[in-house]
Amino acid sequence: MIKVAIRPVTALDEPRWRELWDAYTRFYEREPVEEVTRHTWARIMDEHAPVYAIVAESGGEVVGIANYLLHESTSALAPVCYLQDLFVDPAARTRGVGGLLIDRLWELTRANGWSRLYWQTRENNYRARALYDRYTPHSGFLRYVLSNPDAA
Repeated sequence: MIKVAIRPVTALDEPRWRELWDAYTRFYEREPVEEVTRHTWARIMDEHAPVYAIVAESGGEVVGIANYLLHESTSALAPVCYLQDLFVDPAARTRGVGGLLIDRLWELTRANGWSRLYWQTRENNYRARALYDRYTPHSGFLRYVLSNPDAA
């Protein structure tokens, strides 16, 4: 395994975060939209927004990102942590980087008393699912989405 440090994102990480964010977006067969990217980054940098990010750094370069949200739940008293975006540079994959990012979020979940950490992925994202299955079994829930064509 390569030597990796997991840390909160900083403003100096923006150029590399954007590179990985764009690659993540394309992985899910969407083209990056600059307005959405700017808005997402602004929320991550806003200490009052419930959107956060951690990064994996190796050899002075960010090689992975994890964007997450904290939100209330109707089924728990404590906030819930939703790992919305996890992406590792393809050159750093299979070296444990994704697991280190999840491990750090699990540490934060436990240390802060959040009720749970959860995430989702496409059914056919077998590489990611091989990692995720080491943490917990698939929940069995299916996701249904209605997208508002009038919203940005």
